[in-house]
Amino acid sequence: MQCINAAKLLPEHLLKEIQQYIQGEALYIPTCKSKRRKWGESSGAANYYKVRNAEIRSRFQEGAELYQLCEQYGLSIDSIRKIVYSKNPQS
Repeated sequence: MQCINAAKLLPEHLLKEIQQYIQGEALYIPTCKSKRRKWGESSGAANYYKVRNAEIRSRFQEGAELYQLCEQYGLSIDSIRKIVYSKNPQS
């Protein structure tokens, strides 16, 4: 992240308003919530885990044992339990 001089970017009236609260300090301005992406949306990781967890739940409902799922997916028994017994199956 690079620093930008606010005097070069902001209108004079806005700069004076901000200077009432902070002067000569670094200020981070986050992106708008509506423009923020949720975790994993950009990389596809969120979708990968959603599909994987649905597959694990499905195999468990078909009768697969927890230890078998641990071996197949390379997860701990606690992780498999969290997935198959979660109340929120969307994740």
